[in-house]
Amino acid sequence: MGRITFGTSGWRGILCEDFIFENVKVVTQAIADHVIAGGEKSKGIIVGYDSRFMGERFAREAARVLAGAEVKTYLCNRDTPTPVISFEVLRRKTAGAINFTASHNPSEYNGIKFSPAWGGPALPETTRDIEQRANAMMGEICYKERHLDDALRSGLLEEIDPKAPYLESLAEKVDFAAIAGLGTIAVNPLYGTARGYLEEPLNAHKVDVRLINAHRDPYFGGFPPEPAEKYIMDFIGLVKGDPSIKLGIATDGDADRFGIVDEDGAYIEPNYIIALLLDYLIRERGMKGGVARSVATSHLIDAVAAKHGVEVYETPVGFKYIGELISQDKIIIGGEESAGLSIKGHVPEKDGILACLLVAEMVAREGMSVRSLLERLYGRVGRYVTKRENITLSPELEACFPEKIKATPDAFAGVKVKETVTIDGSKFVLEDGSWLLFRKSGTEPVVRVYGEASSEERLQAVMAAGREFILK
Repeated sequence: MGRITFGTSGWRGILCEDFIFENVKVVTQAIADHVIAGGEKSKGIIVGYDSRFMGERFAREAARVLAGAEVKTYLCNRDTPTPVISFEVLRRKTAGAINFTASHNPSEYNGIKFSPAWGGPALPETTRDIEQRANAMMGEICYKERHLDDALRSGLLEEIDPKAPYLESLAEKVDFAAIAGLGTIAVNPLYGTARGYLEEPLNAHKVDVRLINAHRDPYFGGFPPEPAEKYIMDFIGLVKGDPSIKLGIATDGDADRFGIVDEDGAYIEPNYIIALLLDYLIRERGMKGGVARSVATSHLIDAVAAKHGVEVYETPVGFKYIGELISQDKIIIGGEESAGLSIKGHVPEKDGILACLLVAEMVAREGMSVRSLLERLYGRVGRYVTKRENITLSPELEACFPEKIKATPDAFAGVKVKETVTIDGSKFVLEDGSWLLFRKSGTEPVVRVYGEASSEERLQAVMAAGREFILK
């Protein structure tokens, strides 16, 4: 077993290899020790899980370890969306939450995500402390376990259902009455935790719903539970084949990411949704504040922000940094190109459920399709086209990559580099507004290349220049 390492959204591993009960217990004890050291033991910890294999078992084993450490545990009674767990942390004012999820990763993965008392994903200083504690205990029996029946009798364990309070909160943040006038909406929870969290409130407000993939399947239909275009072709076909459907909304395995399909079956890139919602929330709701986006996310957001005179916060990749700005009430909306967003007054965590409903509200109140709204926005602020590619490196190229990326090129695709941003990877902004970002994977010989330009043709040239820079 290698070291426990927390990435942008927690520690993840392959079931039966490194993600095993013994390691889960060690990490749980490390989290308990972190909470106790911070003087928050009496506040308790929420334990939740997504719809993957063994989710309930892992959660119950974590509860046994927490009870052994005499930390009050609130155990979710079914697989629960990540944003709902975040909401419950804030509502109950707990010391945080342990969530067994690997989000959009393939079905053979599981993971532990820790959210501290402020409700967002743990910041690096928190995860470093948990990592150090866990790795110091690896290979030792460093925890006590308590039978769950005993923990229930003693009051150390309480089973909870956080669904109703969360849905009540959504009703205050979403105009369901407007959505009711839209027409039929297709809903795809991708066999994950959002089952019941989209269709039930929509049905309660008399919205006609076409539901697909709404039973629990730990294999997620044979695809990674990510609402990306290539994984939801059945859903796209449903929308395209039924002219009564006005919008398709989908969530990933733990419901923190969203996928939007327009009425004609066109998949809409998440980048564009964030920009559209920023414009909508300012114009129609009169919301005040800045906007945050990760370094890899579209500058269409910047153009909208400039149009309305609001500040842009550029963050490293990882919603924890955006969540921190939400918790500080600095931004109207924050989002990532990987289909995560949240808004002011909501949880400081990605919420695919809220995102889907806000898009439905926007389409209903504006009386236009998503692509029509996007074309209208382009007419106001200019056109932006984005793309991401993965480039696999040979051993030789991987060895020389760190030195190569240190040197700022003079130009890409015939246009000079105006600015270099290094908060996460190396991003080169060109004089014509197009840009390239290179981010090396920490676990694979892969460089992720992000690009943006004002047209498809220009984007192709920029991406080709990026590939040449990496591979030459």
